[in-house]
Order: sequence, then structure tokens, then C-alpha cells
Amino acid sequence: MKESEFHQLADALLTQIEEMIDESGADIDYEATGNVLTLEFEDRSQIVINKQEPMREIWLASKSGGYHFSLQADAWICSKSGLELIELVKQECVKHANEPIDWPE
Repeated sequence: MKESEFHQLADALLTQIEEMIDESGADIDYEATGNVLTLEFEDRSQIVINKQEPMREIWLASKSGGYHFSLQADAWICSKSGLELIELVKQECVKHANEPIDWPE
């Protein structure tokens, strides 16, 4: 995958996460700075999602641990758990928010 293609796909994914949070109505603040998207919760805990250009991966860090995702058949899949990135983001947000979140379909 070329660098430009990686950035295009990764940027689209980060935008999708931002839109998903907005549509959910959850009390999650987020800030995108450079290659990093930081989600912050009411208790000040954070989830950090960032693009790792040299490896063509997306990394996620939360209180549950660190995860590395690579693009496989049009989905960002975790090398450790096999989970898809969006599903893990949803799970981690529920843990950090400590309440159910009504995610859009």
C-alpha cells in the first residue's frame, strides 16, 4: 500500500469514528491533532488512536491495553485479538464511559 493510500484510508476511518461518536450522543470529547485522535471521557480517562505510517497500521491505546490494526480485506483488524477496529472502539468507549452507548447502525 502506498503512503498516500494509507493516509486516505486511515483519515476516513478516524472521521468515521468522530461521526459515530457525534451520532451516538455519548458524552465523549474528541480532538484530532496530526496523526492522533484522542477520545476523552467524563472521568478524564482517554482512548488514543493514532496512525503509524511506517508500519501502515493504526494503533489504539486505552486502559485495557494497546492494540495494533492492519488493513485486511477492507477492514482494520487487530493483530492480537482479531477484532475489527470500530467494534473495539465501541467496546472501549462503553468501558470508559461506564454506561451503555446507543451506537448508530
